[in-house]
Amino acid sequence: MNYLAVLDYEHLDNGMFLTSFARALAKKKGRGIVIHGDSEYTNRIIQTGVMRDEATIRATKDLNHRLVALFADEGIPAIALNGYQKSMITDTENGVQVDKQQIESLPGETVILLSNLVINGENRLIPLPLPDLAGALLTAFELKHITLFSTKDGADMMVKNYPIIVEPEAPVNESIVLQIPDEFRQFDNRIELTVPSTF
Repeated sequence: MNYLAVLDYEHLDNGMFLTSFARALAKKKGRGIVIHGDSEYTNRIIQTGVMRDEATIRATKDLNHRLVALFADEGIPAIALNGYQKSMITDTENGVQVDKQQIESLPGETVILLSNLVINGENRLIPLPLPDLAGALLTAFELKHITLFSTKDGADMMVKNYPIIVEPEAPVNESIVLQIPDEFRQFDNRIELTVPSTF
């Protein structure tokens, strides 16, 4: 694998960002994994009377299908998967287990679009926190960093000093911290913070 990119909660509800990301992904060389969870879409499902747990699972599965369709529109060969399929990702008492061999055996030069829906030790379907999934994949595929996208958009995306490497436990400028998606601010692995135009 050449890269591991994360589509976080906020970005998944931003149509302009997703279109820019898909265009950038179409130009990306090598094979990679793009991971995602749910988005604000979950709350819209809840408003129809569905319980939160079920709404989260439904939204995540739906986003997996929508994203692969968006990628197809840009000519990106992608395989849409949920982590629980064929027990590819399992959350056990000993940590998150990744079936690396199964993922590597997927066909050709494709982008692997992987949701955070996994099976836990009680054989239940759960949404795994994205930082936990990212950390497990980073270790399994021996990658140097994960790629996150700046939470700033519009004019701020024109900043020319992207990508920015954020080292774990190293002092980081407050303005950079504010660009890291909330759920990854305590992430204990290396992060590449970027924008679609420099992905």
